[in-house]
Amino acid sequence: MNRPPAEFRIVFPDPLRRFVTDVFVAAGMRAEQSAFLSGLLVTNDLRGVFSHGTRQVTAYVDHFRNGRLTPTAAITTVRESPATLVLDGGGGLGYFPCYEAVTRLVPKAKSVGIAIATTTNHGHFGAAGIYARVPLADNLFCFVTSGHQLNLQPDQFVMRAAGGSPMAFGIPTGEEPPFVLDFGAIHDLYVGPEGMKAILDIAPSTVLRSFGLGCACQALGGLLCGIPVDAQEADRIWSGANQGSCMIVVDIANLLPVEQFHREMDAYARAVRQMTPFPGQEKACLPGGIEWEREQQFTQNGIPIRHKDFQALEKLASDCHLAGLT
Repeated sequence: MNRPPAEFRIVFPDPLRRFVTDVFVAAGMRAEQSAFLSGLLVTNDLRGVFSHGTRQVTAYVDHFRNGRLTPTAAITTVRESPATLVLDGGGGLGYFPCYEAVTRLVPKAKSVGIAIATTTNHGHFGAAGIYARVPLADNLFCFVTSGHQLNLQPDQFVMRAAGGSPMAFGIPTGEEPPFVLDFGAIHDLYVGPEGMKAILDIAPSTVLRSFGLGCACQALGGLLCGIPVDAQEADRIWSGANQGSCMIVVDIANLLPVEQFHREMDAYARAVRQMTPFPGQEKACLPGGIEWEREQQFTQNGIPIRHKDFQALEKLASDCHLAGLT
């Protein structure tokens, strides 16, 4: 779970966007793409999704420098129908084909009611919630997941088969913050057999549900995208382009009047806020409420970047011969 760090440096969003843009340009990415990716990462920081914000910049630059991904990927359309879309990411980061895919799904879903896209041949696509949010303004709900190349072996613990298991649900609201549930099915279960036994003794169904969800994500966000179970069958120019994604977008208006759904979602959000929160939490809210509040707060007061991440960004500045954030 993303929590604001205990020790941090305050950085305001505009200079952080400019800095990250300059870093990506220095790493070989085109200026327009650099600014776009910088905006996505800083917005994640603003929402408190620090794990998938500017903390990732160092890893991405490393992928470019070491030839695992290309900073100048060209996206191509593999196949398309009125309700479907398949994009090839060209060996670059996943943000670009995935954002294009979900954007192109919006008019498809508006036209035929439901649309689905897969993407392939790219690296990390970041936070699944980025894409689940895109259709909300058009009163569409969205499911997003991703998978990656596994290398399953008989001597491995079975939880490895669940992969990375990211997924997100975006559901539109009226006046209330948008409902965005963004999580990994097995995030707290990256433990070996001994640690898993202790969890199974307490909550066996939780473990099995998480495993099942993770496997479903791998099937839809990996196998359906052309990523083989056997890693030896993969044919890649860029070794880091080992991920895929699957997105489904649905037009609510074909199921219920939009105004009625908005009213019910708003009433739902308000009712939940009046309830007793989870232990250790200050307030109760629907998924997406905390991120909405943090975005307002951090936009005004600055983003709390933990010291370790701030230092990593400063080192990048030095490596790229750029001015730092200080």
